[in-house]
Amino acid sequence: MPQHSREADAPADVFAWIDEAERAREQAGLVRTLRPRSAASPLLDLASNDYLGLSRHPETVRGACAAAEEWGAGATGSRLVTGTTALHAELERELADFCGFEAALVLSSGYAANLAAVTALAGRGALVASDSGNHASIVDGCRLSRAETAVIPHADPEAARKTLAAHTGRALLVTDSVFSVDGDAAPLAGYADACSARGAALVVDDAHGLGVLGEGGRGALHAAGLAGAPGVVATLTLSKSLGSQGGAVLGPAKVIRHLVNTARTFIFDTGLAPAAAGGALAALRLLRREPERAARAREVAALLHGRLTTAGLASARPDAAVVSVRAPSAAAALRWAADCREAGLSVGCFRPPSVPDGVSRLRLTARADLTGDEIERAVAVILRTAPAGAAELPRAF
Repeated sequence: MPQHSREADAPADVFAWIDEAERAREQAGLVRTLRPRSAASPLLDLASNDYLGLSRHPETVRGACAAAEEWGAGATGSRLVTGTTALHAELERELADFCGFEAALVLSSGYAANLAAVTALAGRGALVASDSGNHASIVDGCRLSRAETAVIPHADPEAARKTLAAHTGRALLVTDSVFSVDGDAAPLAGYADACSARGAALVVDDAHGLGVLGEGGRGALHAAGLAGAPGVVATLTLSKSLGSQGGAVLGPAKVIRHLVNTARTFIFDTGLAPAAAGGALAALRLLRREPERAARAREVAALLHGRLTTAGLASARPDAAVVSVRAPSAAAALRWAADCREAGLSVGCFRPPSVPDGVSRLRLTARADLTGDEIERAVAVILRTAPAGAAELPRAF
């Protein structure tokens, strides 16, 4: 029998298909890269989600450090084994009380919180009506839930009502409170009415509402008078307004008990690190004492939007702290963001598939701690680096 070398029998590059995919991304201007930042970045930050400027606030940092010193660097296990500390329970109590819900459950991320809520409350035979502008974590929760998913037109309560009415089994409607691309708010009152008429649950991701909307930053559901309603569940992230990391689900106590027993992203994941829990709790207490931070974030958003639209750029009216500015193309958006960075300003750049309508944008964060001079500096850089054609785009969208 002839002898064959291992090299001769070796298959072709099994990942050769990645090269073609990479070339396609390059041609479309959709390549994404990691850019490690230094601890003391010289850039003016309008790219992060640190809406209230609390991620580096001394009280937040001290809370994180104190928790790490007391409890260690990690939670050591899943929440149902060794990963639940007294600190986690304290954070859950205070989150629920602040936002106006009966109970809360802390998870390792906002992404995990959305997966937990949607998968545990839906399932085979159920219907999930999902707003077309929802975040990817909600989309993935719908896919994993094994429920029938109906994507409804963006911010359309009547479409939600018709969709829910056509299903006879268990149903829920899931939506962002504030959509992360354009910063527009969901019609929560209309969605709640549609759910009430059908006997469906309403699940709202308040990642971009907590700390910005509602009395003292208590969130969009609090502002809409829906916090604590028996058929309403909220999900949150601790990584935006609270400047830390992690996520939470808030709702009736029986819903939280159900998640503890059924939500896979809770049961099979390591608990949130104590430092993150301690930092979030410190930031939450600071927000209680300084509720004016929420109004300031909204004020900064309005100032940025006003200055940019007056100059002729296409920017959606912000309902919270996200300010979106349209670009002529994905390549133009990428170049625009790079030019801003070279000029000392860090901005977000949203391109397909992150944008549901396929239109690329700069995404600006209206932080509560930005000064008037910083706002003017940011506007000047954005206008100076704007690509050709940016001022010709439709201003209303």
